[in-house]
Amino acid sequence: MGELWFVGAGLGDERDLSLRAVETLRRCRRVFTEEYTSILAPGTIERLGESLGRPLERLGRAEVEGERVVLDALRTEGTVALLVAGDPFVATTHVHLRLAAERAGHAWYYLPGPSIGTAAISLLGLMHYRFGRVVSLPFAEPGFDPISPFEQVGRNRRSGAHTLILLDLRPSEGRFLRAEEALQRFEGERATSAAVEDATEFGVVARVGRSDAAAWWGTRTVLRSEELGEPLHALVVPASELHFQETEAVARWRPKVPRGPD
Repeated sequence: MGELWFVGAGLGDERDLSLRAVETLRRCRRVFTEEYTSILAPGTIERLGESLGRPLERLGRAEVEGERVVLDALRTEGTVALLVAGDPFVATTHVHLRLAAERAGHAWYYLPGPSIGTAAISLLGLMHYRFGRVVSLPFAEPGFDPISPFEQVGRNRRSGAHTLILLDLRPSEGRFLRAEEALQRFEGERATSAAVEDATEFGVVARVGRSDAAAWWGTRTVLRSEELGEPLHALVVPASELHFQETEAVARWRPKVPRGPD
């Protein structure tokens, strides 16, 4: 039977792949990738394909979740890889594929990669064990703007936990939910559900893992005036109180307010 390798590509570009990951990809008969759970820096997939000596095969959500393309490749080619931005098993859709491969009698192997789930927290300087359930915030559409993500933020805050908020993306449409838009939705009923007030501070991270990674810390009013740059963005809503070490760590991310003339 076949071998299915789940390879985490990390958060930047092809240079973040481990030597073991590159060796594995080179010996796989087919290498698939997907860009609906996250994306790598522009040009990464093409450059990696040149390095491997063959193009990577992009799969859409329906093809990954439908399983058939990957399972057929395992049956006919033997050794197959799925390259995923970040860490493969942060997205439950890939666990689903892993289970399907198991049911079909194939072996699977796992090469982890850095994930936004840990990197955003580390960049800001917050304590990982103080985080509650991760929240995904979808695009607001006419007739669709769920309040459940904000309710989960509120539950985390009331239990003394921070919240990492992952923002929706649709790369095939060129759409990425930006932190500015996400912050604007913490108003009215949604702010109440999230247990946030005007004085509540947020953390924002952008392009984590890349050379132009950046972070900010401040209230919605302060952050609205900042130029956050290109996606990908993520938000952190802290607990009501920070540990003294966290307070010191996030201070460096507060926007510098220019001094006026003396």
